Amino acid sequence: MNRPLARSTRVRVRYAETDRMGVVYYANYLVWFEVGRTEWLRQAGWSYRDMEQDGVSLPVIEAHCEYRQPARYDDELEIRTRASTLTPVRVRFDYEVVRIPGDTAVAEGHTVHAALDTRGRPCRLPERVRGMLA
Repeated sequence: MNRPLARSTRVRVRYAETDRMGVVYYANYLVWFEVGRTEWLRQAGWSYRDMEQDGVSLPVIEAHCEYRQPARYDDELEIRTRASTLTPVRVRFDYEVVRIPGDTAVAEGHTVHAALDTRGRPCRLPERVRGMLA
């Protein structure tokens, strides 16, 4: 079985993303998952904006994150994102957040998304998206 293609993007931890202890506030990882997901699509040649203009949205219906090591102000992090289809109407993105340099795992998790049409009803993932996941 082939592993889906991983795509990467980097972020640098901003001071505003840390708590009083100088550690990244936990909810920011979900924001970075979104950054990874958005960039995964963009690097594949499509954007969320284009998909929504074509009448399909991918709201999050499940999110999970496991924290391995604290990230701190000014750390450079790489978000590694993989995608796979679960069903004709659902897609899953897996994330690994690592500190650069050193490749230290900071967090990992996943999100599951349902494909919805403009009326908010489930629809098949667009052929273009399914092709990116093959």
